[in-house]
Amino acid sequence: MRDAALDTLYRRDGRKVFATLVRLLGDFTLAEEALHDAFVAAAEHWPTAGVPSNPVAWLVSAGRFKAIDGIRRQRRMVGWDEAGEATEHAADDAANWDEHEPIEDDRLRLVFTCCHPSLAEDARIALTLREVCGLATEEIARAFLLPATTLAQRIVRAKAKIRAARIPYEVPAGAALDERLPSVLRTLYLVFNEGYSASAGTAVTRADLMEEAIRLARLLRELLPRAEVGGLLALMMLHHARRDARCDAAGDLVSLDEQDRSRWDRVAIAEASKLVQDALRSQRSGPYTLQAAIAAVHAEALSAAQTDWSEIAGLYDALLAIEPSPVVALNRAVAIAMRDGPEAGLALIDGLIDTAPLATYHLAHAARADLLRRCGRDAEARSAYEAALNLAAQEPERRFLQRCLARLGSSSK
Repeated sequence: MRDAALDTLYRRDGRKVFATLVRLLGDFTLAEEALHDAFVAAAEHWPTAGVPSNPVAWLVSAGRFKAIDGIRRQRRMVGWDEAGEATEHAADDAANWDEHEPIEDDRLRLVFTCCHPSLAEDARIALTLREVCGLATEEIARAFLLPATTLAQRIVRAKAKIRAARIPYEVPAGAALDERLPSVLRTLYLVFNEGYSASAGTAVTRADLMEEAIRLARLLRELLPRAEVGGLLALMMLHHARRDARCDAAGDLVSLDEQDRSRWDRVAIAEASKLVQDALRSQRSGPYTLQAAIAAVHAEALSAAQTDWSEIAGLYDALLAIEPSPVVALNRAVAIAMRDGPEAGLALIDGLIDTAPLATYHLAHAARADLLRRCGRDAEARSAYEAALNLAAQEPERRFLQRCLARLGSSSK
């Protein structure tokens, strides 16, 4: 098997194998080592023996065997008490695993483990992004605006707490499920957002993260068909439905009003719109459902000119009432600008732009720049675009802002 093909398998199924190994071995570190050993074994054996019919099950079996073998060697080298009861438990559980048992839902179990309420919320999110989705520590640190060393220590402490408290690897039931659900929903949304608009780098999107978040949300909805779970699934599907139109052939960003809407996935939009309607009818919807309703208004408009900005502004009013965050206030200001004119929106943004976290949020400065441009205040618009450019980390977004600055220069001549 060629290294490139094995790399593809690792990117596609590596975290699935890892999640099952965590369940079998009961330890993150053991599972990570077992995952590495399994892929090394595959690189050694598959070129001559051929790729097995179920490569994921083969990798789980290989990783399990390597881990058990390592545990037994450790027992021979140190005393029983030093080897510890945890390794005995891991060996017993792993040895009883049936290669043919389903492993598809193990990542959902892992999400709930990582989102245990005994962990701080930022640790839950960071741990899930690292262990369930396989993001590098540096990527997560950029999303949290933290040094990589600080983020790594946070993840290590979270793993240690899970191990010390013997937090079960399971999807909880009853009140425990209700308690942990908001953190799980937030985690899945952050995973999706990192895929929809990568925090840094050369690509606009990461399809693997978007699809993984949607897959996990579907599993969660099957388990728990509540309004907000459906609302979150709808929200992610509606954004994902526009992915093919968000960039041009050169990989450059295309703004929403300039996107070719014939490239939007109308089947996904129809499915997501029904989820939104069902969630709204339940009268138990929350912020994810309201955001999905806003996305549905955009998605159902056949052209930018047909967008119902009055409805969108009204939905943002409702969203701001239950989730009064600076980013929601910013988006509401943009909607009001589209409904009532750029001056109305600019007055609102000017009152927000210096507050945390908008002062360092490049999209806030970009939105202000666009409204200044529309008001004919080109010099101020240029300064705002330059502020946005200084804060943007993603290359396609930086190129987009540079094009805005170039067009501003041309229009002012």
